[in-house]
Amino acid sequence: MNDLENKITELEIRVAFQDELLADLNDTVAQMRETLDLQQAQLRLLYNKMQQNQADGAEKPYSLADEIPPHY
Repeated sequence: MNDLENKITELEIRVAFQDELLADLNDTVAQMRETLDLQQAQLRLLYNKMQQNQADGAEKPYSLADEIPPHY
């Protein structure tokens, strides 16, 4: 009977570790999703700005080098 109790205890420990790992992985995926959403929004803004410049008949294409950094 003692052997069976030890096996059950070992399985309970494994399940607890797996639950903790699953929660950590879930948090990581959620953070990555937030980062991806932010990057997609930034890409959309940049794309829209490029499209607007082309529609306005800008002679040269949009370049980030033409932008003044916020610290100037």
